[in-house]
Amino acid sequence: MNLFERAKFFRTKKRLGQNFLINSEVIDEILDYSQISKDDTVLEIGPGVGFVTEQLVKKAKKVIAVELDEEAIKELEKLECDNLEIIHQDILKTDISALANGQKIKVVANIPYYITAPIISHLLGEIDDLDNKNRNSISEIVLMVQEEVARRMVATEKSPSKQYGLLTILARFWTECEIIRLVGRKSFYPAPKVNSALVGLKINEKPRLELSNYSHFRRVLKAGFSQRRKNIKNCLVNNGFDKEVVINVLKKLDIDENTRGESLSISKFGELSEALLCSK
Repeated sequence: MNLFERAKFFRTKKRLGQNFLINSEVIDEILDYSQISKDDTVLEIGPGVGFVTEQLVKKAKKVIAVELDEEAIKELEKLECDNLEIIHQDILKTDISALANGQKIKVVANIPYYITAPIISHLLGEIDDLDNKNRNSISEIVLMVQEEVARRMVATEKSPSKQYGLLTILARFWTECEIIRLVGRKSFYPAPKVNSALVGLKINEKPRLELSNYSHFRRVLKAGFSQRRKNIKNCLVNNGFDKEVVINVLKKLDIDENTRGESLSISKFGELSEALLCSK
Protein backbone atom coordinates (compact mmCIF):
# COMPACT_ATOMS: atom_id res chain seq x y z
CA MET A 1 0.00 0.00 0.00
CA ASN A 2 1.46 3.37 -0.99
CA LEU A 3 1.64 6.36 1.35
CA PHE A 4 -1.38 8.03 -0.22
CA GLU A 5 -3.56 4.99 0.43
CA ARG A 6 -2.26 4.70 3.98
CA ALA A 7 -2.87 8.39 4.67
CA LYS A 8 -6.52 8.13 3.60
CA PHE A 9 -7.22 5.79 6.51
CA PHE A 10 -6.39 8.50 9.03
CA ARG A 11 -8.83 11.28 9.90
CA THR A 12 -6.71 14.41 9.57
CA LYS A 13 -7.51 17.44 11.70
CA LYS A 14 -7.63 20.80 9.98
CA ARG A 15 -7.32 22.66 13.31
CA LEU A 16 -3.86 21.07 13.77
CA GLY A 17 -2.75 21.95 10.25
CA GLN A 18 -2.17 18.29 9.37
CA ASN A 19 -0.89 17.67 5.84
CA PHE A 20 1.06 14.41 5.71
CA LEU A 21 4.03 14.12 3.37
CA ILE A 22 3.30 11.21 1.02
CA ASN A 23 6.03 11.72 -1.58
CA SER A 24 8.70 9.04 -1.03
CA GLU A 25 11.19 10.91 -3.21
CA VAL A 26 10.99 13.97 -0.94
CA ILE A 27 11.32 11.78 2.16
CA ASP A 28 14.47 10.24 0.68
CA GLU A 29 15.83 13.72 0.00
CA ILE A 30 15.27 14.69 3.64
CA LEU A 31 17.35 11.69 4.70
CA ASP A 32 20.06 12.31 2.12
CA TYR A 33 20.42 16.00 2.94
CA SER A 34 20.56 15.34 6.69
CA GLN A 35 23.16 12.59 6.23
CA ILE A 36 21.65 10.81 9.21
CA SER A 37 23.81 8.04 10.61
CA LYS A 38 23.83 5.62 13.54
CA ASP A 39 25.65 8.30 15.55
CA ASP A 40 22.77 10.77 15.26
CA THR A 41 19.86 11.62 17.50
CA VAL A 42 17.02 13.16 15.50
CA LEU A 43 14.20 15.28 16.84
CA GLU A 44 11.18 15.01 14.57
CA ILE A 45 8.58 17.73 15.05
CA GLY A 46 5.06 16.88 13.98
CA PRO A 47 5.65 13.29 12.79
CA GLY A 48 1.92 12.69 12.22
CA VAL A 49 1.31 9.04 11.40
CA GLY A 50 5.00 8.34 10.88
CA PHE A 51 5.76 8.23 7.16
CA VAL A 52 9.05 10.07 7.69
CA THR A 53 9.57 8.53 11.13
CA GLU A 54 9.61 4.97 9.83
CA GLN A 55 12.53 5.89 7.57
CA LEU A 56 14.37 7.94 10.22
CA VAL A 57 14.46 5.04 12.69
CA LYS A 58 16.27 2.92 10.10
CA LYS A 59 19.11 5.44 9.88
CA ALA A 60 19.46 7.14 13.27
CA LYS A 61 20.72 6.03 16.65
CA LYS A 62 17.59 7.53 18.20
CA VAL A 63 14.50 9.38 17.01
CA ILE A 64 12.54 11.60 19.39
CA ALA A 65 9.10 12.29 17.92
CA VAL A 66 7.17 15.20 19.44
CA GLU A 67 3.50 15.03 18.44
CA LEU A 68 0.42 16.83 19.75
CA ASP A 69 -2.31 14.63 18.25
CA GLU A 70 -3.28 11.63 20.41
CA GLU A 71 -4.65 9.65 17.45
CA ALA A 72 -1.43 10.16 15.50
CA ILE A 73 0.54 8.94 18.51
CA LYS A 74 -1.43 5.65 18.42
CA GLU A 75 -0.25 5.20 14.84
CA LEU A 76 3.35 6.03 15.77
CA GLU A 77 3.29 3.44 18.56
CA LYS A 78 2.61 0.74 15.96
CA LEU A 79 6.18 1.19 14.72
CA GLU A 80 7.44 -0.56 17.88
CA CYS A 81 11.07 0.55 17.48
CA ASP A 82 13.61 0.38 20.29
CA ASN A 83 15.22 3.61 19.07
CA LEU A 84 11.96 5.63 18.92
CA GLU A 85 10.83 7.85 21.78
CA ILE A 86 7.38 9.39 21.36
CA ILE A 87 6.51 12.51 23.34
CA HIS A 88 2.92 13.75 23.50
CA GLN A 89 3.53 17.48 23.76
CA ASP A 90 3.35 20.88 22.08
CA ILE A 91 6.79 21.56 20.58
CA LEU A 92 6.52 25.23 21.63
CA LYS A 93 6.38 24.05 25.25
CA THR A 94 9.23 21.55 24.84
CA ASP A 95 12.72 22.10 26.21
CA ILE A 96 14.79 20.80 23.31
CA SER A 97 18.02 21.07 25.28
CA ALA A 98 16.64 18.59 27.83
CA LEU A 99 15.87 16.11 25.05
CA ALA A 100 19.35 16.54 23.57
CA ASN A 101 20.94 15.54 26.87
CA GLY A 102 24.17 17.43 26.25
CA GLN A 103 24.60 16.30 22.64
CA LYS A 104 24.03 18.03 19.32
CA ILE A 105 20.89 16.76 17.61
CA LYS A 106 19.42 17.07 14.14
CA VAL A 107 15.89 18.36 13.66
CA VAL A 108 13.46 17.22 10.97
CA ALA A 109 10.11 19.00 10.88
CA ASN A 110 6.99 19.01 8.72
CA ILE A 111 5.22 21.63 10.77
CA PRO A 112 1.77 23.24 10.69
CA TYR A 113 2.23 26.29 8.51
CA TYR A 114 0.21 28.57 10.77
CA ILE A 115 2.85 28.33 13.52
CA THR A 116 5.98 28.30 11.36
CA ALA A 117 7.47 31.56 12.68
CA PRO A 118 6.96 30.69 16.38
CA ILE A 119 8.59 27.30 15.85
CA ILE A 120 11.60 28.82 14.07
CA SER A 121 11.97 31.30 16.93
CA HIS A 122 11.70 28.44 19.43
CA LEU A 123 14.45 26.51 17.66
CA LEU A 124 16.83 29.42 17.05
CA GLY A 125 16.06 31.92 19.80
CA GLU A 126 15.95 35.63 19.16
CA ILE A 127 18.69 37.82 17.67
CA ASP A 128 19.88 38.91 21.12
CA ASP A 129 19.59 35.48 22.77
CA LEU A 130 23.26 34.53 22.42
CA ASP A 131 23.15 31.52 24.73
CA ASN A 132 19.83 30.04 23.66
CA LYS A 133 19.85 26.49 25.00
CA ASN A 134 17.65 25.07 22.23
CA ARG A 135 19.81 26.43 19.41
CA ASN A 136 22.98 25.34 21.18
CA SER A 137 21.62 21.78 21.21
CA ILE A 138 21.01 21.62 17.44
CA SER A 139 23.50 21.03 14.62
CA GLU A 140 21.10 21.37 11.71
CA ILE A 141 17.43 21.60 10.81
CA VAL A 142 15.48 20.32 7.81
CA LEU A 143 12.17 22.11 7.69
CA MET A 144 9.13 21.81 5.44
CA VAL A 145 7.50 25.23 5.12
CA GLN A 146 5.29 27.23 2.79
CA GLU A 147 7.22 28.24 -0.34
CA GLU A 148 6.54 31.89 0.48
CA VAL A 149 8.12 31.47 3.93
CA ALA A 150 11.10 29.65 2.44
CA ARG A 151 11.69 32.57 0.05
CA ARG A 152 11.61 34.93 3.03
CA MET A 153 14.10 32.82 4.99
CA VAL A 154 16.74 32.86 2.26
CA ALA A 155 16.10 36.40 0.99
CA THR A 156 18.62 39.26 0.86
CA GLU A 157 18.23 43.03 0.68
CA LYS A 158 18.21 42.59 -3.12
CA SER A 159 15.17 40.30 -3.06
CA PRO A 160 11.62 41.59 -3.61
CA SER A 161 10.85 43.82 -0.62
CA LYS A 162 8.05 41.67 0.78
CA GLN A 163 10.43 38.71 1.12
CA TYR A 164 13.22 40.39 3.08
CA GLY A 165 12.38 41.07 6.71
CA LEU A 166 12.80 40.07 10.34
CA LEU A 167 12.34 36.33 9.63
CA THR A 168 15.10 36.56 6.99
CA ILE A 169 17.49 38.16 9.43
CA LEU A 170 16.70 35.73 12.25
CA ALA A 171 17.33 32.72 9.98
CA ARG A 172 20.48 34.12 8.38
CA PHE A 173 21.87 35.54 11.62
CA TRP A 174 22.20 32.11 13.22
CA THR A 175 22.37 29.69 10.27
CA GLU A 176 23.50 28.93 6.77
CA CYS A 177 20.09 28.66 5.14
CA GLU A 178 19.14 27.25 1.75
CA ILE A 179 16.14 25.94 -0.14
CA ILE A 180 16.78 22.25 -0.80
CA ARG A 181 13.88 21.82 -3.18
CA LEU A 182 10.37 23.02 -3.95
CA VAL A 183 7.57 20.61 -3.09
CA GLY A 184 4.23 20.60 -4.89
CA ARG A 185 0.82 20.33 -3.28
CA LYS A 186 0.25 16.76 -4.49
CA SER A 187 3.14 15.60 -2.29
CA PHE A 188 0.81 15.88 0.71
CA TYR A 189 -2.44 14.42 1.95
CA PRO A 190 -4.66 16.28 2.23
CA ALA A 191 -3.17 18.64 -0.36
CA PRO A 192 -2.56 22.13 1.09
CA LYS A 193 -3.71 25.26 -0.73
CA VAL A 194 -0.14 26.49 -1.19
CA ASN A 195 3.11 25.11 -2.55
CA SER A 196 5.84 24.13 -0.10
CA ALA A 197 9.61 24.03 0.10
CA LEU A 198 12.16 21.98 1.98
CA VAL A 199 14.65 24.25 3.74
CA GLY A 200 18.01 23.30 5.26
CA LEU A 201 19.51 25.31 8.11
CA LYS A 202 23.00 24.54 9.40
CA ILE A 203 23.56 26.19 12.78
CA ASN A 204 26.57 28.51 13.07
CA GLU A 205 28.74 28.46 16.17
CA LYS A 206 28.66 32.27 16.36
CA PRO A 207 26.17 34.95 15.25
CA ARG A 208 26.75 36.41 11.80
CA LEU A 209 27.83 39.78 13.22
CA GLU A 210 30.03 40.69 16.16
CA LEU A 211 28.28 43.55 17.96
CA SER A 212 28.65 45.34 21.27
CA ASN A 213 24.94 45.23 22.11
CA TYR A 214 22.64 42.65 20.49
CA SER A 215 19.50 43.89 22.26
CA HIS A 216 20.07 47.32 20.75
CA PHE A 217 20.60 45.70 17.34
CA ARG A 218 17.26 43.90 17.71
CA ARG A 219 15.57 47.20 18.57
CA VAL A 220 17.04 48.86 15.47
CA LEU A 221 15.88 45.96 13.29
CA LYS A 222 12.34 46.05 14.65
CA ALA A 223 12.23 49.80 14.06
CA GLY A 224 13.65 49.47 10.56
CA PHE A 225 10.96 47.02 9.46
CA SER A 226 8.10 48.48 11.52
CA GLN A 227 6.59 50.59 8.73
CA ARG A 228 7.60 49.28 5.33
CA ARG A 229 6.27 52.29 3.40
CA LYS A 230 8.27 54.74 5.48
CA ASN A 231 11.96 55.50 5.06
CA ILE A 232 14.59 54.36 7.55
CA LYS A 233 14.86 57.83 9.14
CA ASN A 234 11.15 58.03 9.94
CA CYS A 235 11.00 54.40 11.09
CA LEU A 236 13.78 55.02 13.61
CA VAL A 237 12.41 58.37 14.81
CA ASN A 238 8.87 56.95 15.15
CA ASN A 239 10.29 54.19 17.34
CA GLY A 240 11.94 56.45 19.86
CA PHE A 241 15.35 57.27 18.36
CA ASP A 242 16.45 60.91 18.55
CA LYS A 243 15.85 62.65 15.22
CA GLU A 244 19.11 64.65 15.14
CA VAL A 245 21.15 61.61 16.12
CA VAL A 246 19.47 59.54 13.40
CA ILE A 247 20.11 62.18 10.72
CA ASN A 248 23.76 62.52 11.70
CA VAL A 249 24.37 58.76 11.85
CA LEU A 250 22.73 58.12 8.47
CA LYS A 251 24.87 60.84 6.94
CA LYS A 252 28.01 59.43 8.56
CA LEU A 253 27.27 55.95 7.20
CA ASP A 254 26.38 57.34 3.76
CA ILE A 255 22.84 55.96 4.00
CA ASP A 256 20.25 58.07 2.18
CA GLU A 257 17.61 58.92 4.78
CA ASN A 258 14.89 58.09 2.23
CA THR A 259 16.15 54.49 2.00
CA ARG A 260 13.73 51.87 3.27
CA GLY A 261 14.74 49.25 5.82
CA GLU A 262 14.35 46.36 3.37
CA SER A 263 17.14 47.89 1.26
CA LEU A 264 19.73 47.57 4.05
CA SER A 265 21.83 44.43 4.37
CA ILE A 266 22.26 42.64 7.70
CA SER A 267 25.80 44.01 8.01
CA LYS A 268 24.57 47.55 7.25
CA PHE A 269 21.96 47.23 9.98
CA GLY A 270 24.79 46.17 12.26
CA GLU A 271 26.80 49.29 11.40
CA LEU A 272 23.71 51.42 11.94
CA SER A 273 23.06 49.86 15.34
CA GLU A 274 26.63 50.39 16.50
CA ALA A 275 26.72 54.00 15.29
CA LEU A 276 23.41 54.85 16.98
CA LEU A 277 24.64 53.25 20.18
CA CYS A 278 27.87 55.27 20.15
CA SER A 279 25.97 58.48 19.50
CA LYS A 280 23.73 58.23 22.54
